[in-house]
Amino acid sequence: MAPGFTSILLGALLLVTLGDARAGQVSSASGQPLFDSEKFQLTDKDIAKLNKQQAALVKFGGGADDARPTTGCKVFPGDRQWPSHSVWSTFDDLLGGALIKTVPLAASCYSSWPEYDSAECERITSEWTDSYLHAADPASAMWPLFEGRTCLPTTNASASCTVGGYSSYAVNVSTVAQIQLAVNFARNADIRLVVKNTGHDFNGKSTGAGALGIWTHHLKDIAYYENYSISGYQGPAVKIGSGVQAFEIYEKSKELGFTAVGGEGMTVGVAGGYVLGGGHSPMSSVYGLAADQVLALEVVLANGRFVTVTEKTDPDLFWALRGGGGGTYGVVTSLISRVHPQVSVTVSTFSFSTGTNVSVDTFWAGVRSYMERFPAHVDAGTYAYFWVLSTGTDAFEFLMNPFFAVDHTVAEFNALVKPWFDDLDDLGISFQPNTTYYDNFHDAWSAGFPLETVASSLMMTGSRLFPRENWENTTSFNATFNALRSTITDGYGLLAFNMKAELQEGFTANSANPALRKMLMHGLTSAIWTNTTSNAGIKSEMEGLNDALAKWRAVCPDSGAYMSESYIDEPHFQQAFYGTNYARLYKLKQRYDPTGLFYAPTAVGSEDWVVKSLDGLPDQNGRLCRV
Repeated sequence: MAPGFTSILLGALLLVTLGDARAGQVSSASGQPLFDSEKFQLTDKDIAKLNKQQAALVKFGGGADDARPTTGCKVFPGDRQWPSHSVWSTFDDLLGGALIKTVPLAASCYSSWPEYDSAECERITSEWTDSYLHAADPASAMWPLFEGRTCLPTTNASASCTVGGYSSYAVNVSTVAQIQLAVNFARNADIRLVVKNTGHDFNGKSTGAGALGIWTHHLKDIAYYENYSISGYQGPAVKIGSGVQAFEIYEKSKELGFTAVGGEGMTVGVAGGYVLGGGHSPMSSVYGLAADQVLALEVVLANGRFVTVTEKTDPDLFWALRGGGGGTYGVVTSLISRVHPQVSVTVSTFSFSTGTNVSVDTFWAGVRSYMERFPAHVDAGTYAYFWVLSTGTDAFEFLMNPFFAVDHTVAEFNALVKPWFDDLDDLGISFQPNTTYYDNFHDAWSAGFPLETVASSLMMTGSRLFPRENWENTTSFNATFNALRSTITDGYGLLAFNMKAELQEGFTANSANPALRKMLMHGLTSAIWTNTTSNAGIKSEMEGLNDALAKWRAVCPDSGAYMSESYIDEPHFQQAFYGTNYARLYKLKQRYDPTGLFYAPTAVGSEDWVVKSLDGLPDQNGRLCRV
């Protein structure tokens, strides 16, 4: 870090202390006003107030220096170039007190930390699997395996707790100017940058050792437009800040009488990595992906510029942002999405299992009868979330939790599933459906999807998108069914979604994985271990998981996987997560982020980088270096 940077930042303090909206644009190419948080921007006029030396580390990108990619490794704590404590302190002043030095959530359990507090440790431990806890922390992720497991809840107060793969600092964002300053600071100082909304991504994309984090969690504005008009669309729409979570937009939809396409998980950040990665939804069989609904985005790019992205202003970036992955092209501050009329939903839960009167073969006949009807069910606009589990030697259980029948009365639901239920009755399989009708999406969703359990460091997940073509003839269906049965018989559970996500007529094409358009099932499975398993043992479990997934890949080799819920070491991730879109996405990555400021595991361009993990596992606890 240049020795004069403290004075540089002190000289720049006036950029935020004015505190009014005159700094940047008020209108937007989206045709709707910016949120108040977006009106306060860093501009060229602000930079021009600084002398040449002062502007060097807070200037916007886009100059000749940006044409040369970063070489070597990102600047890391302990390096000579790493900013001093006084520089970070002054940077905090510049941000208006928004800079947070990372303290791991479980630091209260460790006597080596000033935050040590046995009562607080007890609270954190009791709430550790609650997604609200991690979403409300500036650095914590919901899958600590990919951070490096450096500070988990413990009863051994003398154990070691380090920041590990969490970002070193995070900016608690409330204005666009703060995002711009963080982006420019990280790029010019060659520090790793990460973006966190809630931290849901299964592969820990919001973590990174030695990083400066941008935390968008508190950008919570919502605006509803009864008749929004933009190129190619006229109708109801909603503008949401990038910190808005599923439960918040669904509450608003009930209040105002519309239906939004958002996540199944209660605390998922709708306008973050969820929608940027495509975003499957309980409404996908009817309206497609969440990314398909997006009509405009407000974004801070890697050069620090704040732009509105629409099909008209920048069709390439508009295409890439909607499905090309989070943490890749910029930081979204808000987006506008089309919304739909209020819908009714019938929700049903039930289960069946092997037992005295249900043999293994009979059980699988019941499961097969269900899977044979996947095309008919999704074509009726329904969505199902189910499990098939091995519960012991020659013992299995099926859990429907729930069947989510959009625009179906109870009678219509019963008629839809009657062929399957009749088969179960004929097989002598006992089951007791609990079926309820709701006149709006919010209440059905709230009843059907309990708060997700997160933060296990004892498992790793992999997935596959099974295409409709696997149901088109007996041979391919048999191969698919047998691959799934074999996986479960081997002890790997199946958690799956029966749904489709076709691009609807009149919707603008985007960069979402083409495999999502053809799927009838998004299937997931996991490897598990114990808290005494060594790193070598975890690697062995990962290899076993990969072997299990290989059976799935073999029956649909041209398909792929959903990047936000996937196996981190997926072979040929470019094809698996992006399909035929990858070459164009990579080219756009070089255009919009020539220095590789935005990095995330399995993201576009991530093959150009390597994390030198301290434990040899695929986590973010280590230096980020050019390959």
